[in-house]
Order: sequence, then structure tokens, then C-alpha cells
Amino acid sequence: MKAAFKELTRYKSAVVGLFILAFLVALAVYAVITIPYGEAIRLWRGSEAMWRYNPRTAAPAWIDYLTPKRLLRTVILGPDDAQKEVEVLSERTRRVLITYQLDYKADVFPTELAVVFKSVYEKKPPRVEVIWKTPDGREFSFGRQIPSAQVHWYTVSQDKDLITSLHGPPEKVLFQDPSDPDRPLKGLHTIIIKAYVFEPKADIDAEVVVYGTVYGIAGTDHLRRDIGVALLWGAPIALAFGLGASFGITISSIIFAAIGAWFSGFVDGLVQRLTEIRMVIPTLPILIMVGLFYSKSIWVILAVLIVLNLIESSVKTYRAMFLQEKRAPYIEAARSYGAGHLRIVFRYLIPRVIPWLIPGFVLAVPAYVFLEASLSVLGLGDPVLPTWGKLLSDAFGHGALYHGYYYWVLEPAFLLMVTGFGFTLIGYTMDKIFNPKLREI
Repeated sequence: MKAAFKELTRYKSAVVGLFILAFLVALAVYAVITIPYGEAIRLWRGSEAMWRYNPRTAAPAWIDYLTPKRLLRTVILGPDDAQKEVEVLSERTRRVLITYQLDYKADVFPTELAVVFKSVYEKKPPRVEVIWKTPDGREFSFGRQIPSAQVHWYTVSQDKDLITSLHGPPEKVLFQDPSDPDRPLKGLHTIIIKAYVFEPKADIDAEVVVYGTVYGIAGTDHLRRDIGVALLWGAPIALAFGLGASFGITISSIIFAAIGAWFSGFVDGLVQRLTEIRMVIPTLPILIMVGLFYSKSIWVILAVLIVLNLIESSVKTYRAMFLQEKRAPYIEAARSYGAGHLRIVFRYLIPRVIPWLIPGFVLAVPAYVFLEASLSVLGLGDPVLPTWGKLLSDAFGHGALYHGYYYWVLEPAFLLMVTGFGFTLIGYTMDKIFNPKLREI
């Protein structure tokens, strides 16, 4: 095996494949370390409130470097960015004035606007009014608000009364250049929040959220979730599923083929008949039925896949190898000194043919990775885990291509193709090394 690995590094295709495999392993390790399993599930399956500060369906931030326009990253103006003044009007009433300055430089309009009120009171909530002043001196009032909770989200872009009074979506009207309505007005926007509190210990702070058009290294989906979480965790899940299925199925098939070839007779006939029965049973429909009627858990699907392929069609190929090895002189020598049947099978027969089976094992990994992705695209993916296939399923289900969210499809598809490409390069190169006849092709 050491000589085979040294030989492997002599092929450029194998070096590229090993580099891809190292990248995937590093990505998987990084994902597990930085985002533990439970945290990944909590982030991906949590409510939209967990991601409320993220823009919806935003493209990756690096796209900004590929376009002539200056795109907008989400801007959050908090208490540290505000000028706050408190005026005492009576023993119980005070007026709080909070002023923000927003220096807008982007060449595109925001996607949404929101104001988060964070109040402290016992019984009587504060009364709030939001005023927006544009760089050219126009002034807009959002009307008076009464926060319904101590942390109250006022989604400006969804205020129907405000949309009616502005004759358009706030995120566009407030930033519109009067001389060119299709272009945002750059400059210093002023947001003034006037609040009245009615208790001695009452107070209020606010955050202004201007949602951008780009976010992070991978963008966001329809639920504002960071797609980077699914791209990262898709690596360990894809590798675990692909390697687990390929290893389990290959090992079980080798064992059954070796037992049948060694014992021959009734045992060999039984293994061959079971193999032929398995060859006419379709895998994908059974997995679909398991997903529909029992469980969509990726680990259940993996277990069913391995059990279903304990004796697969490759048993016949392995059996032919073992029939040749069965008559080898070293097997006769083992029998002559009294080696038992199981010792011969597991100690002499199976290890002898493993080098020739490794290329098939490597080449089978991407097939099972694509199988998991296919089940997810069909809506039968694991509902808990973030995977590449689940990303594709969500993207197609919410019209990503129709609405122009190409990154949502291309990112997981690219990683799936890279995974398949890497394992294929390694597998075919190993096939040349272990099968010398292929070197002439």
C-alpha cells in the first residue's frame, strides 16, 4: 500500500484529486470544530427570529467585487451610534430623543428597513415616533408607534399605512433621488426617534436596520439563514454518508463473496441466488418509500442502504477473484498446517484481493453522495441536518433560478461536482496502479 500511494503521487490527476479530498476533509473538520452538531441543528432548524438581522435572499458579499456597482451590506445602527437626549417634562413623563446618522454610499436600494425598540417599563409602554430626513432635506414621518413588548420589531417595509402614504415601498422612496427615481440618493440620512416614557424608571433605546443586498461568504436564503452554515456542514455529512455507505457495502459484499467462493456448494448457490434477487430490486424506489412512510433521517436512510446492499451485484465480480485465489499455493499451504475455514477466509483470501477492490470503493463514494442529494431534491432529505442536497431542494422549491438567486443553486452544486471529481480522479488513477493492463490504455 505504501508503494501504491507513492505511485499515486506520480500522477497529476491523482495529486489534484488528493488536493480536493484534503480540502473537503479540512472543510469538514473546520465545520465540526467551529459549529458543533447541536448548534448547527439549532441554527438551521430555529425560527426566523434567530436570523432577523440578516437580509433575505442576499447574494454573497464577494459578488460586490465582480460588479461595477457598489452593493450594500447590512447596516445596523445601535445605541453606540446614536446621540441620545432626555428631557424631563413632569414627575413621571420624560421625552427621549435619539438621533442616528446614516452615510449612504451604495449604488443600489436597500432590500428592507426595520427599527428595533428596546424598552424598559413596568405597566405603561412608551409612545414613539420615527422621523426620516433625507440628504436633500425631505422629511418623512412613520407615524406613532406603541411597542407591544420590551423588544419590539417594527418592520418599516411591511407597514401598509406607510406604504400607502409614501406611494411606494419605504426602502425605495426614502432613498430615491428625485431627479432620477431609479438611482439611490447618496449622502447623510438622519433618523430621529422621539419617544415619551411615563414611568420614573422607564427608558428606551432603538436600533435601525438597513438590510443589504449582499451578505457573508455564501449569501442567505428565503428564511434569512446563512447558507454558509449548510455549505460547511454539508461537507462532513456528505463524506460520512458517502464513505459509510461505500465502506459498509463493499466490505459486506467482499465477505459474502469470499464465504460463498470458499465453501462452494449450497452456500455458494444461496449467495448467488440472493445476489440475483437483489439485482432486480431497485434501490431508489425503496429508499423513497422509507422516506415517505418511515423516516427521512439521513442515518436511517444510510442504514437501509447498507442493509439493502449487503449482497449486491459486485458479489459476482468478487467471487471470480476469490475462485482464482482459492486455488493458489499459499491457500493449500494454510490448509496443510490446519488453518480453519474462517481463518483462511478472513486472514488469507480477503486481504489478498483488497488492493484490487480499493479503486471501486473510492469510485463508489460520489455515487452515494449524489444519492443523498437526489433524495433531498425529491423532498426526502433529512429535515434536521443542513446538507448540500437540502440547499438545492430549498432553492428549487422557492424559485431560486426564476428569481435570479443563482448562487443558491450554484454553490452546493459546485461542491457536489468537486466532490465527485476529486474521488473520480483518485479512483481511476488507483485503478491504473492496481490493474497494470489499464496503463496501456
